[in-house]
Amino acid sequence: VNLSAGLAMSGFKVLLIDTDTQGQSSFLLGIKPAAGLTELLTGELPPKETIINARQNLDLLSGGRSLAGAKRIIDKKSFGSEWTLSEALEKVDKDYDFVIIDTSPGWDQLTVNVLFYADEILTPVSLEVLSLHGLAEFTKNLHAIKKYKEIDLQYVLPTFMDTRVEQPKDIYRKLQGIYGDKVCTPIRYDEELSKIPSHGKTIFEFRPDGNAASDYGALVRIIARNRNLLLG
Repeated sequence: VNLSAGLAMSGFKVLLIDTDTQGQSSFLLGIKPAAGLTELLTGELPPKETIINARQNLDLLSGGRSLAGAKRIIDKKSFGSEWTLSEALEKVDKDYDFVIIDTSPGWDQLTVNVLFYADEILTPVSLEVLSLHGLAEFTKNLHAIKKYKEIDLQYVLPTFMDTRVEQPKDIYRKLQGIYGDKVCTPIRYDEELSKIPSHGKTIFEFRPDGNAASDYGALVRIIARNRNLLLG
């Protein structure tokens, strides 16, 4: 959510897609959409009735509990089920500079659909030992997708960097040793981040002068710069 908001504030046209059944993106943005990704995937509604404007330059295709049913529909397809999301977005994504997709931490058919659609991957990693294990497992699964299309883990984003404690710094150094220049500047631990959900605001709206806003701003600049280099 904060990455999408930062890119939108920088003047890019952004579509944020929430593929999680918890539907937290709309909650974090303080909106209650009547429809979203489920209705688009099932063909129940056209794109213009499922995509809503959340902020200037920022549109949202929301998730939610109804996605559980959409996953079952995808699973029942005999052929080409991994392209369901790509087909649904075919006439939509050309209107945007960035399509940011927020996925659940698990591995299911909808996550596979996201990977078949996406050009590159950014994975947040909280600086804890179990998160390192989860990232390693994800990387193994990603190799199966790479047999069918070109996609790679482009950005590793360390989160909850608390410089007062040694363990996060140790894990950050391990990430750098494994993933090299793919590791982004960490998002520092900031108590303000835990307060945001109850306010329905992005970090840039809630505390624009805080550490978290500064760190997310740095991430936005890196991704915007790399996009411009790619287009150039």
